[in-house]
Amino acid sequence: MSLCLIGGGVTAKIAVAAFTLTWLHTIEHTRWQEDWVVQGGRLAIVAARVENSGAGMDPPEGAVKIGDFWQWHPDVPPLPKVVMRRAPMAGDWHLCANGICHAFGHWLPANADPVTMKPCR
Repeated sequence: MSLCLIGGGVTAKIAVAAFTLTWLHTIEHTRWQEDWVVQGGRLAIVAARVENSGAGMDPPEGAVKIGDFWQWHPDVPPLPKVVMRRAPMAGDWHLCANGICHAFGHWLPANADPVTMKPCR
């Protein structure tokens, strides 16, 4: 399977079946992490983690503190695509797979906003 990042007139095809998406909350500057899989032409989120709570980012009921992060399993059906905005004050989104992390700027222009993430065909 492959994942496509689309933004700024560029489509980047990334050969991954599972990946982690990370970013900083724009107000709290707290790290968020989400684990995703590409399956059946859709994107499924399998786990989410946040370092701390505050400013609309409280972990949901049932979240468990593991190390520095609150972790839970979101109850969200698989999605055909995810559209994300890039906020300069938070830094770029990072995609990690196979032990390697890159900012979206590795694949897309710095001013690409919004960015659509979806399975490639």
